[in-house]
Amino acid sequence: MKIIVLGNQARSMSNFWSVLIRHMHRAGHEVVCCAPPGDPGSEAALAAQGARMLHYPLDRKGLNPLRDLRTTGALLRLFKDEKPDLLFTSTIKPVIYGCIAARVARVPHVYATITGLGYAFEADSFFKKCVNRLSALLYRTALAGAEGIFFQNDDDIAVFRQSGILGARARILKARGTGVDTSRFAPAPLPGLAADGSLEGPPVFLLIARLLEAKGLEEYAQAARILKAAHPKARFLLLGPAEQGLGSVSLETVRQWQAEGCIEYLGETRDVRPYVSAAHVMVLPSWREGTPTSIMEGMSMGRAAVVTDAPGCREVVREGYNGYLVPLRDPQALAAAMENFIRQPELMADMGANGRRMALEEFDAEKVAARILEDMRVPVLA
Repeated sequence: MKIIVLGNQARSMSNFWSVLIRHMHRAGHEVVCCAPPGDPGSEAALAAQGARMLHYPLDRKGLNPLRDLRTTGALLRLFKDEKPDLLFTSTIKPVIYGCIAARVARVPHVYATITGLGYAFEADSFFKKCVNRLSALLYRTALAGAEGIFFQNDDDIAVFRQSGILGARARILKARGTGVDTSRFAPAPLPGLAADGSLEGPPVFLLIARLLEAKGLEEYAQAARILKAAHPKARFLLLGPAEQGLGSVSLETVRQWQAEGCIEYLGETRDVRPYVSAAHVMVLPSWREGTPTSIMEGMSMGRAAVVTDAPGCREVVREGYNGYLVPLRDPQALAAAMENFIRQPELMADMGANGRRMALEEFDAEKVAARILEDMRVPVLA
């Protein structure tokens, strides 16, 4: 088969779907990855997995209908030229405009992955409610032609049903996110943790996320401010790329937090592993996720986690087993959960080990990829 994998960034495609692409290539299928241009490093990584790279224009964050129409037209031409047997697409705009173009181009098999609901489904203002209604209409139009739709949690399925996006005959599939490469994200010793469970040096908390409001950055900064008053040596790190447009947190705001001394901003990186190795606990106070990859990667490396009891996040953390679940938008509760690790550092090792066990049993990318291919009825090697 010729399979097109469509995404909004070569980097995210390389980070999240490499194992799936490798499985497709090993099974003898021709894999074509399509993303906007501008990231030769990630494109080289995809080529190393056996994929061919093609580009198309995409305004990831904007709401300009002319630009989105241009994207749809470019994808329509690309599909007609390539004549793929199957389209596998993920993230919001590639799903919507990719599925619409594939339907017009008569691509035989189309599968979409809903990796999260995004800005439009927050619906806490009149503008967002308008965007939500438009998004629901676009999704309903796009997914009507999909052979299968992968969801990463039950909450997102419920929202799509309540919004009238899913037809009665829609084939709903479940996937454990993109999974985590448990070999690449191997266990790393906890820095400064003595054999008796005591901690030599400051506790280090790490939030890996794009600079977006919905990732809970404000709550993280407030919780860090609270804890710094009682535990001044504790460190609260933030790692992730800047964003622009709707729902973003400005670099100026992040730098203000840093100047205040509560947050240490590390910028962005292509490899999170050294930063996870240097941390003791992963944090993600997100308002909503598909399935949080950063937390799965931390679990795979033996790190406990503190996340919100929100869609997607609750899929990967079991309360008191591999971390803590805290109420949404509650900095006090977030601070209290993180303080448990400061007062009882032995929990870092115990819950970290449980997280690694969960990563191997439930979230291993090899198992996730094999199940996705089975659900798409893609022939694989015996």
